[in-house]
Amino acid sequence: MSYYSVSHWAATEWTDEMEALARDKYVPMVKALGAQSVDLIRTGDLSFVVVTKYADAAAGQAAQSRIDEIRDQASEELPMKMTSVERGSSFASG
Repeated sequence: MSYYSVSHWAATEWTDEMEALARDKYVPMVKALGAQSVDLIRTGDLSFVVVTKYADAAAGQAAQSRIDEIRDQASEELPMKMTSVERGSSFASG
């Protein structure tokens, strides 16, 4: 089954430029590490989640050290921080 990473983020500001940077720089970086999809979902005025899907646990786990580096880079470049992360394999899908 597929493997997912769901990270929760809080920002101190929100701009169109930040959205463009996420879309044009960070999503391709994560996909280049083997992610099948990367969805950034705005959940509040200054909050969002990132849902990343991998083919399986091996692919997701293999990318994790580099993903951690990308998260650190994003936190340094943008006014935001990750507040939590969950990872796991799906057991049902529709």
